[in-house]
Amino acid sequence: MRPLGNTRRTVRTKWAVRAVRAVQAVQAVQAVQAVQAVQAVRAVQAVRTARRGGGRRTAVAAACGAMLAGLTTLPAQALTPGPAAPHWDLKDTGTPAVRFRGLAAVDRATAWVAGTQGTVLRTTDGGESWRNVSPPGAADLQFRDIEAFDARRAVVLAIGEGEASRVYRTEDGGTTWTESFRNTDAHAFYDCLTFFDRRHGLAVSDPVDGRFRALSTSDGGRSWTVLPDAGMPAALDGEAGFAASGQCLVASGARDVWLATGGAARARVLHSSDRGLTWTATDAPIPAGDPARGVFALAFRDRVHGLAVGGDYRADQPSPQAAAATGDAGRTWRAAATPPPAYRSGVAWLPHSRTAALAVGPTGTDLTTDAGRTWRTVDPGSYDTVDCAPDLGCWAAGEQGRVASLEN
Repeated sequence: MRPLGNTRRTVRTKWAVRAVRAVQAVQAVQAVQAVQAVQAVRAVQAVRTARRGGGRRTAVAAACGAMLAGLTTLPAQALTPGPAAPHWDLKDTGTPAVRFRGLAAVDRATAWVAGTQGTVLRTTDGGESWRNVSPPGAADLQFRDIEAFDARRAVVLAIGEGEASRVYRTEDGGTTWTESFRNTDAHAFYDCLTFFDRRHGLAVSDPVDGRFRALSTSDGGRSWTVLPDAGMPAALDGEAGFAASGQCLVASGARDVWLATGGAARARVLHSSDRGLTWTATDAPIPAGDPARGVFALAFRDRVHGLAVGGDYRADQPSPQAAAATGDAGRTWRAAATPPPAYRSGVAWLPHSRTAALAVGPTGTDLTTDAGRTWRTVDPGSYDTVDCAPDLGCWAAGEQGRVASLEN
């Protein structure tokens, strides 16, 4: 789908922020004290568990529980101040003119971001410093998705019509890049990419000749092949993907992949269980019927349980039902009972949790602790995308060079 306008700015109503602060002013101090107590107990439990032989995975899971306890206890205002509260810690990337919609969280120390002006940045010290590792000659491109395997290997997607859609890869931390794919079909417009493992991946274009086009790699992004479209359902009139957060195409496991769509009369999620050879489509209960509406982002914590977020990306339009969840690999989707209050463009499960996830958008960050049934806003900051690594390293990125890590 044509990229979202770069001139669109976040709308944050002062009266709403003041109202929240007024209601929660008294609660904030008490909440922070409660979080400190809960986290102290959880931290002790984590250490004791590890000492008893629970191992690294168990200790990490216990630490996740401590972080989650803080998020669920704190009101929105109390999420930002003080070191005791889990909060988004905004980093200085030195790129205020860049909007980052591509994000890859490797771990708590390492993350990659990709955005406008052909910009790719990498940190290996938790965001204290950022190295500009942009591919040479890419200043006119818009990078909207990046997948990183570690601190050295990454694949980045540029979006746009015709030759503007390109794929680059690096094996040396961005010191050098190789252009491994350049689209030559004027009708194709690639939106996002994903990897099943270090070798196998897919990228997807908006419909060409009435069907979404899938591009496949089996060598880590060194080469790409257009897959036959015989197994792809016909696209709806006006249907396309949203290149909003690098999360319109997501994989889980060795062969399953899901594609989020919008722009048509119905919002849909397409699912393939054979790495993109055949697909089935299911309607999603998220606003549709307009080119600006649909499912913008997906997240699956396994092959069965997934979340979808979206709505209407226009700041002056409501998004009354911005989230849904599935418990059957996307065959059916249920609308959130209490959805986020506005359009959301990115979503990620918290590591080692079966029920907790974060959703982000221009007007805030929302948390669910019941696998997507209910959501509540926990931070008012503007972010376009969010990603979490197995070691609890959660990152968010967005407009004006904004990149943040979740700290506790």
